[in-house]
Amino acid sequence: MNWEFIIKYLPMYERAALLTVKLGLAGVICAIIVGLICAIIQYEKVPVARQIVAVYIELSRNTPLLVQLFFIYYGLPKIGIQTDPQTCGIAGLTFLGGSYMAEAFRSGLDTVAEVQTESALSLGMNRLQVMRYVVLPQAFSISVPAFMANVIFLLKETSVFSAVSLMDLMFTAKDLIGLYYKTTESLFLLVVFYLLILLPISILGSFLERRLRYAGFGD
Repeated sequence: MNWEFIIKYLPMYERAALLTVKLGLAGVICAIIVGLICAIIQYEKVPVARQIVAVYIELSRNTPLLVQLFFIYYGLPKIGIQTDPQTCGIAGLTFLGGSYMAEAFRSGLDTVAEVQTESALSLGMNRLQVMRYVVLPQAFSISVPAFMANVIFLLKETSVFSAVSLMDLMFTAKDLIGLYYKTTESLFLLVVFYLLILLPISILGSFLERRLRYAGFGD
C-alpha cells in the first residue's frame, strides 16, 4: 500500500465525495417527492393517472440506471432537450428512485386499515385531512425500513454517474487507476469514502426503525 499516493490524492476524493453526496441527495429528495405522489395516486385509485403510474413504475424498475442516463444525456438532445451531466445524474436518479419509493410508500399505505379512514371521515375530516393526519404518519413509520434501504440503494447507484463524465468517486478511482496503475490504493480510497457516506445513513435508519417500533408503530 502506497500511503504517499493515498495522502496526495485524498483531496481529489474529498471533492468527488462532495459532488457524489450533493447529486445523490438531490436525486433522493426528488425521488421521495415523485414516489409519494405516485403512491397516493395508486392508493386513491385515481382514474387514468393510476395506469400511467403503473406503467412508469414497471418501466423504471426494469431498466438499468445506466441505460436511463444514456437516454437522458445522449437521447434527449436529439429532440432538442439539452442536459448537462449534473442535471442528467439527478434526473436519472429521480426517475429510477421514484418508482422504488412509490412501492415503499404504497406498501405502507396499504397496511393502514380502511376502518381508520372511515372513522376519520365520520368525524368530519375531509380526504386531505385524513391523508395528512391519519394515513401518512402510520404509512411512513411502517415504510421506514424499505425507505432507508432505497436511500442507500440510490446513493450506491451514483457510482454509474461516471458514464456521463461526472467527476464522482467512481470516475476519480478509474481515472487514477488508468493514469498511475495504483489499483489497490485507488479502490481502497473508493471503499473508505463510500463507507463514510453510507454507514451513517444505515445507522440512522436502524435508529429510526427502533424508535418507531418502541413508539408503537409497526410490529
